[in-house]
Order: sequence, then C-alpha cells, then structure tokens
Amino acid sequence: MKHYSKILSVPKREDPIPQTPKTDLDREIHKISTFIKTGLFTLSVITLSAVAIAQSQYKLNHSSTKVTNTSIMHPKELPIYCVDRKEKIVALSFDAAWGNEDTGKILSILKKKKVHVTFFMTGGWIEKYPDDVKAIQKAGHELGNHSENHKQMSTLSSEQCKEEIMKVHERVKKLTGTSMKVFRPPYGDYNDTLIQTVNACGYKPIQWDVDSLDWKDYGPDSILNTVLNHKHLGNGSIILCHNGAKYTAQVLEQLIDGLQKKGYRLVRMSDIIYQKNYEINTEGRQISLSATPKESAPGNTPVSSNFKTE
Repeated sequence: MKHYSKILSVPKREDPIPQTPKTDLDREIHKISTFIKTGLFTLSVITLSAVAIAQSQYKLNHSSTKVTNTSIMHPKELPIYCVDRKEKIVALSFDAAWGNEDTGKILSILKKKKVHVTFFMTGGWIEKYPDDVKAIQKAGHELGNHSENHKQMSTLSSEQCKEEIMKVHERVKKLTGTSMKVFRPPYGDYNDTLIQTVNACGYKPIQWDVDSLDWKDYGPDSILNTVLNHKHLGNGSIILCHNGAKYTAQVLEQLIDGLQKKGYRLVRMSDIIYQKNYEINTEGRQISLSATPKESAPGNTPVSSNFKTE
C-alpha cells in the first residue's frame, strides 16, 4: 500500500513530453504542421521587411517633396532669353571680345540693310578698339556690357561682379557719353548672385534663345541653317553672333535677308525688351504684366528713349 502511495505521489511534469508520431498519417500531419509554421514565420519576416522599406521610401519621398517645394518658393534668378512679343521682331546681337578685322564690314552691311543691332563688348576690346566703339555708336547701334575681363562670373562674389560690370560701364561712358543698360554674361554663365548684381547696377541681364554657333567655324551655310531653321526662332527671339567669328561677316547679309523673308524686323536689345512691369517665366521669357503692353514703334527708335530706371 505504501509503495502504491509513493507511486501516486510522484509530481506531474509541467511540460508535456513530445509525442512521437505513431503512424504514417501522424507523420504526414506532423510534416504539414511544421511546414505551415515555417511558412508563416517566413511570411511574417517578409511582411515586416516590406513595411520597413515602405516607411523608409515614404520618408525619402516626403523629404524630396520638401526640397521641391522649397525650390518653387525660391526660384532661380534668370536673365532674359527672349521676349513675349505679338509682332514679328527679333534682336540680332554681336559679342565683341576678340578681334576687329570684320567690324568695319559688319557695320557696312548693317548700314546697307538699314538694320540696327546690339554689340556686347568687353573692357579689353573697348580699350583696344576705342574707334570701333565710337563708330558702332555713331551708326546708331546699341552698346552693351560684356564684362571687364570675360570671366566665368558665377564664380565671383557680388562685389567682384559689380566691379566687372561697372569698370566697363564707366569706360564706355567716358569714351562715348553713353550709359549702357544691357549686360550679357561671358559664356552665358550666371547664378543668382550675378543676376541680382546686374539688376542692382541698373542693367537688364540678357541671354539668347537662338545661338548661331558662328564661333564653331562650321561655315556660312551652317550659320544660315542654324539660325533660320532654329526651333526657338520666333517673335521676340534674341540671336547670338560674334563680330570676330570666321564666317559671320561673310554670311551676315544673307542672314538678314533670310530673317526678313520670314517676316521679321531686326531691332536693338532695348527696342525689344520691356523696361518695366514685367516678369520672367521659367523659360527665361520676358512677359509684360500690362494689360496692353506697348510695342516698339515701326522702325528703330532711339535707344536712349527706352532707357528708364526702375
């Protein structure tokens, strides 16, 4: 009896002893159960990983949206690439930074065609060819500022930009009595600092939307084809040429004829841009904010009549 009591008093195990499958059916059920448990565990890991990746992507997108919104709130400062005009006028311009061998010929052709343009000149060119500067002004063309030393001005401070602009300004004013009002950055290179400085100096920053590529010396036909068939050529376009390029003077008369056959009248920069009450859109197009913007009168009005300070 005592022995039987001892057997009954043996404490029960808290953890059940694993049962070994006894039959083939039990073994299959055990395998399936193990497979399901393993699959659920794997699925859980994949799901948690996907959620983590999704959260990271959301944070990245949210951060990018903030950057984009900031850029919208603070858009890049732009020069004038072209002008929103109803009438068919374009501004032909020449950058003068090197050589004067063809300047006389260019002026002669412009006089023959009764066309007035704008010459953007560097300080070095003005100093080296002062008589050409006077001849350009005397012929009724507009004198434009192209900086003192033809540097990449986006690398300069505001004070350095101002010095590059005003040195040329004072030199031309002393030489001709003219206060220039349009500025084109060398290489078309600019940043917010430069554009703000140009405006502060009383200038309009000018770029272009039609590049003749005459400086590449591809030949006369290339210049004609590039300009006359340019996808951006239209009302208010600003055309870039160089007075020292190899084929520019040779092809100039044909270029003028081609533009006129398309119905365009060629004017100076200050005859095509708006002097006040305007905005510049994200394409660099200057747009008048007046209900009925005043267009240039037929022919070429004196440049000085368009010079107004804001």
